[in-house]
Formats: sequence, structure tokens, C-alpha cells
Amino acid sequence: MFTRRQIIALLIPLMLEQVLSGLMGIADTMMVTTVGESAISAVALVDSVNMLMLNLLSALAAGGVIVCAQYLGRGETDQAGNAARQVLLVSVGLGAVVTAACLVLRRVLLGLIFGSVEQAVMDQALDYFFITALSYPFLAAQQTAAAVFRAQQRSAPPMAVAAVANGVNIAGNAVMIFVFHKGVVGAALATLASRIVSAVVLMALLRSRKLLVCIRDYWRIRPDRAVIGTVLRVGVPTGVENAMFQLGKLMVQSTVSTFSTAAIAAHAMTQTLDMVQGMPPMALGVGLLTVAGQCMGAGRVEEAKTYTKRFCLIAECVMAVTCLTVLAATPLVTRVSQMTPESAELTFQLMVLISVGRMVLWVAAFTLPNGMRAAGDVRFAAGVSAASMWIFRVGLCMVLCRGFGVGLFGVWIAWLCDWLCRGTVYILRFRSGKWTQRQVLR
Repeated sequence: MFTRRQIIALLIPLMLEQVLSGLMGIADTMMVTTVGESAISAVALVDSVNMLMLNLLSALAAGGVIVCAQYLGRGETDQAGNAARQVLLVSVGLGAVVTAACLVLRRVLLGLIFGSVEQAVMDQALDYFFITALSYPFLAAQQTAAAVFRAQQRSAPPMAVAAVANGVNIAGNAVMIFVFHKGVVGAALATLASRIVSAVVLMALLRSRKLLVCIRDYWRIRPDRAVIGTVLRVGVPTGVENAMFQLGKLMVQSTVSTFSTAAIAAHAMTQTLDMVQGMPPMALGVGLLTVAGQCMGAGRVEEAKTYTKRFCLIAECVMAVTCLTVLAATPLVTRVSQMTPESAELTFQLMVLISVGRMVLWVAAFTLPNGMRAAGDVRFAAGVSAASMWIFRVGLCMVLCRGFGVGLFGVWIAWLCDWLCRGTVYILRFRSGKWTQRQVLR
């Protein structure tokens, strides 16, 4: 159903986009570290909350990709366009509501989750949270537009826009932090500006009538309960899965916040570097949603199985390259970021552990289930993810860190156990073939 050229044209921009996002994360962290360890700790704590919103919006976008891809596999372009409009309506509405809630309750939320942090960290976290929360509706529009492009095998426009947005963010950071000395406020304003640019440009590109699926006449979009129900039936389990995943990270972060400032800074840098390691393989999972979704929409189950296996193999190869590259660059990154020797050494030790774990466990835990999600097997994936996260990522972390005093290493050991559990169950599910019996479109 797909030629090799089509697969390459889909995947290369996706991976480049993810790499650019990862590099932006490193640049953000490096620039903020020049302000001080309290600043990087504040940004790391708030970004844990921001990632919750990003994951929710990504889940809705993933639901839109699956539904649109299956309609396109059937050749029903008009239905795919209607589904895209409904995803935009729901996601932007959700973004606006959450923004309002966060602006009103930000002090309560941060105090509830991170009440034990130093006052200097909390003050900067409140400022950073206020500004970044304003970006949620724009983030929703950006995620939806990018998903619609990918559903029709056009991943180059989101990649190009991501490059521009990343440039805006890095330039904004440089000006606001180094010229105007605005610290975390400057970093937040740069993030807000980059998301506004990304959303506006992508939505403008998505108006083109040359596309199979375009979105125009925004004010004429009206809720379509049937289509919204189909999207939510796919997106909500993934959204709950992502929300539970991020909630678990927040609970873990509350444990990390009890460590020393040096350990919090090391954890923040480790998370950023770990994110860069996973982004190119993560792009393959995003592409798999489109490919397997169109195969399942066309009724070609065996092709969906074949592509899932191929994408996992490619992801393993890409993961090995990215892990070894990032690990080799870690000492340079920590040195340029002006981290303390204690934080830098701890960061490198953690990266050795995580790199080995990623190369062995990550693809089965995160790329493989995307092929099954594309077929509509989202509830099973969500259930496995939630159970594994609470048992290992949260439960084992609490036991190791609070019970046995293992420290920061206990956090990441628990994460690796979570990956091992997920990957084992997903492999068994894939081999059983039960995931092919699900139905997205009625």
C-alpha cells in the first residue's frame, strides 16, 4: 500500500522535527541554567505540569490521526475533513478551559504538588507557569494541525514550521535572558511566542484546497456528536493513559523535589537529554499511526502487521544511534550548561543507565503499541500503561527512594522496570492478534 519512497518521505521530516524539538529543549535548559540552579529547578517542576497538558492534546491529536487515516484508507475524504474539524474544535476548547483554570489555581496547584521546595524556586515557578499556561490554546491548534498533515502523509510542513518556531524560541531566550535579564520569565515568553508562531503558520498552511484534508471557515465549524464520539472513543483512552503517565511523573517529581538542589538540577538535565534520545524513535511511532491506520481502514490487516514490525526494527536501529550520540555529548552539554561538578557527574551516571535501558526496552514499550492503537486497540494499551505506571514508576520509586533511600537512581530504576513490564505485555498482545479485531469506524 505504501512505497519505500512514501515511507521515507513520511519518516524523515518526522524525525527531523523531533530532533529539532529535542535540541530546543537542550537549548532552553542550557540558557536557563545560566540564571541559576533555582531557575532550572523551577522550570523543570512547571514543565512537569505543562507536559500533562501537552500529552492530553497529543492524545486528542493521535485520535484524530487514527480516525482521519482510516477514513483516507477507505477513500472517504469528506469524512476525514469533518473529523479534522471536530478535533480542532474539541482540542482548542479544552486548551482554553485549562488555561483559565491554571491561571486562577496556579498557586494552589504548585503548592499542592511541590509545596516543599525552596521559596526561591516556588516564586520563579509561579511566574513561569502563568506565562506558559497562556500558550495552551495555541499548542492545541498546533498539535491538531500537525496531526492532520501527518494523517495525509504530509509531515514536511510541520517539520519546517517546527524549525521556524524553534528558532523563535532560541532567539527569544537569548534576547530575554542575556540582554534583558528576565530569567525564567524571559524563557516563558519565548516559549509562548514560539507556540503562537507555530499555531498561526500551520493553521494558515492547512487552509490550502490542494490538500486532501483542509480546514477553513473556522467560525462555521459546529459540533458533530457522532464524529466527536468516534474521535473521543480513540483519543480518550490514550488521553487518560497519557494523563496517568504524567500524573505519575508529577508524583515522582514531588519525591525528586525533596532531594538537594544539585540532584533536582541533575534530574532536569537528565530528563532533557533522555527526551532527545527518545524523540527520533518516537517519530517512528507517530508515523506508524498513519501507516497502520490507513492499512486498517482499507481492511489490509496483514499489511498493518508487517509495517508495525518494520517500524519497530527501524526504531531499534535509530534508538541505538541516538543513545550513543547523546551519551557521548553529555559531558560537553553539562560543561557548557555550567552545571556544578556534583550535578554534572550525577547526570552522566544516570545517562549511562538510561541509554542501556532505552536500547533494550523502549521500542517494545512505546513504538509497538502504536501499531495496535492505529487499529483501535486503545483501551488495552491504556490499561496496561496505567497499571504498569502505578506499580513500577510510582510504587517502586516510592519504595526505593523513600523506603530504602536509594536517591535519584531509584527514580530511573523504577522507570526501566515500567518499560520492561509494558514491553513484555505488548509483545504478547501483538503476537495473539486480538488487537486486529477492534473497529474504529462503524
